[in-house]
Amino acid sequence: MVTFNLLAFVAAEARELSGILRHAERVEKLDWPVDFARKVWLNGRVAVLIANGPGPKLAGEAVDTLRGKEEITGLVSTGFCGALNPSLQACDIFVASEVNGIASSLVSRSAKTGKLLSADRVASTQSEKSDLRNTGADAIEMEAAAVAQRASQWNLPFYCVRVVTDTAAESFPLDFNRMRGADGRFSRARILAAACRRPGVVFPELIKLNSRCNDAAKALGDFLAGCRF
Repeated sequence: MVTFNLLAFVAAEARELSGILRHAERVEKLDWPVDFARKVWLNGRVAVLIANGPGPKLAGEAVDTLRGKEEITGLVSTGFCGALNPSLQACDIFVASEVNGIASSLVSRSAKTGKLLSADRVASTQSEKSDLRNTGADAIEMEAAAVAQRASQWNLPFYCVRVVTDTAAESFPLDFNRMRGADGRFSRARILAAACRRPGVVFPELIKLNSRCNDAAKALGDFLAGCRF
């Protein structure tokens, strides 16, 4: 049973929140200056779901907008992550014990746990993930540090719950860091153009990744809907 008051779930993309939307009894669209914002009712309680793009700058803007609109009781950084620890598998739920040294307070016996590295770039290759594993981190993503910093600044509870979309042994077919525009968001036009240069290689991998992300979002939503914060 979900037991939060006005907890906020912060992700990079709306699709990362699609799994928890499946469990909502009621959804209200919020007309905020971000990519995606919804108020939802889960088990009779209210939460806010918000997404504004990848990276700390956009995540920070989302949380600042949120705080200006609602009285929130806690922040949850959520969405996809990449594995650095070889033991993590695709669609595993990963509950961070800390994010860049900032503690996360959720305890779960049914999820994998460990340290999360939050950086403003995608770890695109197996080699890069192996190097980053030497920092002691178990997984990597791009927004949680900005959310954690604001939770600490505002003296709010902070939680970080992610789902693995790519394992430590896997590399992406593209360098997604080069697919970002000036605002930090991923450019579909750039991705399509890059994929068309090697269509036989890139398109099948992107289709596979898209399918896995759909499965991961569902697994994440199922887990979050049953959490106690």
